Amino acid sequence: MSAPVVASSLPMRLLRRKIHKRNLKLRQRNLKLRAAEGAGEAASQGPPEEEEEEEEVEEPAAAPEADAAAAAAGGEGAGGAGPRSGQKKRKKKKRKAAAAAVEEDTETKKARTEEDGSAEVEDEEKQDSGEKEEEEGEEDEVPSLPLGVTGAFEDNSFTSLAGVVSENTLKGINDMGFTHMTEIQHKSIKPLLEGRDILAAAKTGSGKTLAFLIPAVELIYKLKFMPRNGTGVIILSPTRELAMQTYGVLKELMNHHVHTYGLIMGGSNRSAEAQKLGNGINIIVATPGRLLDHMQNTPGFMYKNLQCLVIDEADRILEVGFEEEMKQIIKLLPKRRQTMLFSATQTRKVEDLAKISLKKEPLYVGVDDNKETATVDGLEQGYVVCPSEKRFLLLFTFLKKNRKKKLMVFFSSCMSVKYHYELLNYIDLPVLAIHGKQKQTKRTTTFFQFCNAESGILLCTDVAARGLDIPEVDWIVQYDPPDDPKEYIHRVGRTARGINGKGHALLILRPEELGFLRYLKQARVPLSEFEFSWSKISDIQSQLEKLIEKNYFLHKSAQEAYKAYIRAYDSHSLKQIYNVNNLDLPKVSLSFGFKVPPFVDLNVNSNHGRRLQKRGGGGGFGYQKAKNVHKAKIFKHINKKSDHRQFSR
Repeated sequence: MSAPVVASSLPMRLLRRKIHKRNLKLRQRNLKLRAAEGAGEAASQGPPEEEEEEEEVEEPAAAPEADAAAAAAGGEGAGGAGPRSGQKKRKKKKRKAAAAAVEEDTETKKARTEEDGSAEVEDEEKQDSGEKEEEEGEEDEVPSLPLGVTGAFEDNSFTSLAGVVSENTLKGINDMGFTHMTEIQHKSIKPLLEGRDILAAAKTGSGKTLAFLIPAVELIYKLKFMPRNGTGVIILSPTRELAMQTYGVLKELMNHHVHTYGLIMGGSNRSAEAQKLGNGINIIVATPGRLLDHMQNTPGFMYKNLQCLVIDEADRILEVGFEEEMKQIIKLLPKRRQTMLFSATQTRKVEDLAKISLKKEPLYVGVDDNKETATVDGLEQGYVVCPSEKRFLLLFTFLKKNRKKKLMVFFSSCMSVKYHYELLNYIDLPVLAIHGKQKQTKRTTTFFQFCNAESGILLCTDVAARGLDIPEVDWIVQYDPPDDPKEYIHRVGRTARGINGKGHALLILRPEELGFLRYLKQARVPLSEFEFSWSKISDIQSQLEKLIEKNYFLHKSAQEAYKAYIRAYDSHSLKQIYNVNNLDLPKVSLSFGFKVPPFVDLNVNSNHGRRLQKRGGGGGFGYQKAKNVHKAKIFKHINKKSDHRQFSR
């Protein structure tokens, strides 16, 4: 109740101050008038008032010498004094009347000021408040404090977008079961609807997909795009799985719209995609390699009317080797467009991409900049120190204990995923697998199978670590250590997703790898050591060795997995932590079922500082590039033969 009193006392103080100043002026004026009256009474020859001068110009006052001469001349002075004294009386009356009129005038003015003072002060306050609002408005226009950063809406429910977002889009959001916006959606949707370019950084699982899909759909809806207008929005994803997932969300969101949309990615039927592009697709979800292939080689692809480019997981797109393709795509696209660049982490390469793709003053939205941890709050994460020879025994025991839950296990290579998939299924522990060397149909089937399952175990490489929204994952197990803290953050981002999401993460480290915890701490990743009862570990080492020795196919698969593990370990960027020379190879080989470690030639991977990344797909730009390289090798071989024949003659 104190706030209104303070607010009402302010105008009263201003009113009193203003009236006090006016009263002082009036008092000074009255004092001057009284001083003038006193001077007139004391000496009639004194300087008259201005009003008296106007009235008595024709009757100037007589000098004292003239009065004395008249008195001495025989009684003339007494007769002359009569009219002069009457004149003085009239002057006094006039002065009194003038003073009374002035006082009445001042009283009326005072009354008016008291009546009108409050209104005048209110007007002044309104002007002051208006000036303050203008100053605040000017501050809002400064790029450092845009709407997207300060908070776009007071109400974070999707219903608050009514009037800004079309009813068809709101129906789609409601059908999906979403009622409230996440922080990244709350801060970025309105500026995007206003046409701003945006560079957004948020933790994985924070709701970035809807944050860019809602404005993209609204843009197409408001411009009334038809198939004959071609493509108005392009959404780029780093992997096929993420592209499929984004397309699935878009499909649900577009349920009440009539615009066309499609999925363009490597591994799909290229001719069917070209036909759809010729018919006109308003919103495209694509991987960079296949998109560039169509832009360069599909005549019916109409992308010159593009209004918006969305780059999702921008840092991952650049990491997997699409940097050159991205530059070419941006060069081919129209310059007059809106660009949305979303990423879980901000790197130098992302900044370089932002410079060439975004306008001069993009809006930066960072929802995690001031938070203490780089991972979500609902995630319980820890590590276990395990010697090399017991790594598989620990993994087998943990998976068997949690087989009724939903788990994802990360490996460093495709061959390691393949081997453990075959081994665990062979010993009656059912698991699924996703890796880069599978055909696209197999990867898609496995992905949706795991998404729809209430429980299960998925073995995967980092191809599944980016952006995929797999519901209700209980545990993330990192069997092979990540290359850096950034990769760790993306891996654990598959669990504890969305608002109030919960999950667990386990990192398995060798004693020599404990230095990695220091890097995680610097990256604001809080880890505690999990207690594990080593006496309860399943001792199946002898059975494992016998199985690998007798089963030819498992033996061959184990050999390839072991070699891939050693080479991947050698390619780690943190050499001071992951040093291949510090590995005890006989003990490492035990975890793969070998009594004697197989030979590994590290020179095969010496030309590559990092792991080779899977790019493109069958029929995509990556495939075309590989095919051209293969042709070049054949022609080079033929030319060598012809040259040899020529010189032999």
